[in-house]
Amino acid sequence: MDRKKQLQQRRVEIAVGLFVVMAIASIAILSVKVATWGLTGGQSTYTVYARFDNIGGLKERAPIKIGGVVIGRVASITLESQYYTPVVELRINSMYDEIAETSSASILTSGLLGEQYVGITPGFVIDDIAMLKDGDYINDTKPALVLEDMIGQFLYNQSDD
Repeated sequence: MDRKKQLQQRRVEIAVGLFVVMAIASIAILSVKVATWGLTGGQSTYTVYARFDNIGGLKERAPIKIGGVVIGRVASITLESQYYTPVVELRINSMYDEIAETSSASILTSGLLGEQYVGITPGFVIDDIAMLKDGDYINDTKPALVLEDMIGQFLYNQSDD
């Protein structure tokens, strides 16, 4: 009888162990899927680049918006070695493939002290104006407004009066 009880306890321990291993594997697979899906939204994307004089507090995975609608995410931010200017890699959902090359990109802030995001202002479309394609650069960019710089300028201007 004691042997039968040990065998039954052993089966329970093996079943619990298999359950724990499967749960850990499921969580690992799910976290990898969510991390990959979070950047692209699970959709196909194309990549465009933008050079800014100052990116402020812009971070990777920040949203890219047109008129308040999220159309993509910031994939990476690098420093161009030749001119020491920040280059932002923008991954835009493929369903938004009608953005003209004459469009401009700005670094904006949600609210007064909110997170920063890239706002795209659509450019004009004429017959010979092409649309942004994978690997293109947005030439018209506006840098981030840094609150500390604005306060410093305000205080400096006040001291001149």
